[in-house]
Amino acid sequence: MGLASLLAHKLRSLLTMLGMIFGVGAVVAMLSITQGAQEETLRFIDQLGVNNIIIEATEAIDRDTLLAMRQVSPGMTFRDARAIEANTPHIAAMSPRKTFTPTSTLPPTEQDVPQLIGVMSNYTDIYATRMLEGRFFTEEENLHSAPVCILGEAAKGSLLGYGSAVGKYIKLNEVWLRVVGVMSPAATADAKVEGLESDDRNNLVVAPLNTVMRRFEDNNSYLKDEIDGIFVRVESDSSSVEVAEIVRAIVTARHNDSGDFSITVPAGLLAQRQQQQRMFEIVMISIAGISLLVGGIGIMNIMLATVLERTREIGIRRAIGARQRDIVRQFLIEAVMISIVGGLLGIATGFLGSTVISILADMPTVVTFVSIAVAFGVSVGVGLLFGIYPATQAAKLDPIEAIRHE
Repeated sequence: MGLASLLAHKLRSLLTMLGMIFGVGAVVAMLSITQGAQEETLRFIDQLGVNNIIIEATEAIDRDTLLAMRQVSPGMTFRDARAIEANTPHIAAMSPRKTFTPTSTLPPTEQDVPQLIGVMSNYTDIYATRMLEGRFFTEEENLHSAPVCILGEAAKGSLLGYGSAVGKYIKLNEVWLRVVGVMSPAATADAKVEGLESDDRNNLVVAPLNTVMRRFEDNNSYLKDEIDGIFVRVESDSSSVEVAEIVRAIVTARHNDSGDFSITVPAGLLAQRQQQQRMFEIVMISIAGISLLVGGIGIMNIMLATVLERTREIGIRRAIGARQRDIVRQFLIEAVMISIVGGLLGIATGFLGSTVISILADMPTVVTFVSIAVAFGVSVGVGLLFGIYPATQAAKLDPIEAIRHE
């Protein structure tokens, strides 16, 4: 009977459902945006390593600033790395990093020139580095400054195309390097996420640290940092946030509190990001909840009008034996049916909206079962809540007066 009543007044039923449709659709779409952004950030932070600490030298904006800084601090050096290793507990692995930006490549590339970084062979222990083909370089190759390298996926595509790269050679400036491996694609951070690197981690050439230090010339190297970064992996049963404070104190003391370095702790960023995510979800759900509230008011309004229209019907049903709870159940079911149908249409709208947002805004969206269940459950609850009063009013009608009603 509830469905028949809705179908008898199709346009009115659809207009009544609009609040539910838009409310549920907004909840599903908004939660899909936040979930997609969260998963993208989590993938990137996971690749950075939740047990890792990243210490990086801060570049001076100009030569005068650099000269003034060198009066106070020697810059980041291998001594910093040795001091951290000797005085910091719970370190599982550590690797200094030297970055070099080539001015020319062979084969030439029309894309951005890949960045060259030199690290130790334990780089794969610090980062969850998976190989797409080939292998990572060995400690022996690092000791002998072997001219070998590993390519990121984007660097491999721009330099060597899409065939096998292992065994081929690339030339960075005047140095030839033999490719021994290609890394699997890595997630990159959204530039809007504070504290995360926005560089393309796929457009990298990774070589042994000694190879980069000895084979590539760095102009004005006596002024620049000896190394520009240190990767530290903390033991799994220790807090990387606490260890990072020890590292910060050591480097600050060695650099005379010059502030020429930064420390990134992915675990801390993860906690901060999750807190921001929860706040954003609350705001989005609150905004969408307003649409559901409006939809509930619309259901109450239309059900009250329906009670007036069907007063005679109610009187006849009561006269032939219907109890008050039967009348309540009849009108309550009709209100809930509006919510259920509106909720289902809202879920479809949410799916469509998240897809359109993903395509137009070029951002990942993920529709989860939880978001659907929450949105649908709230819509049915709203229909039940706002349907109680009209149903109760219908049940309270006097049968004799209701039959007389025209």
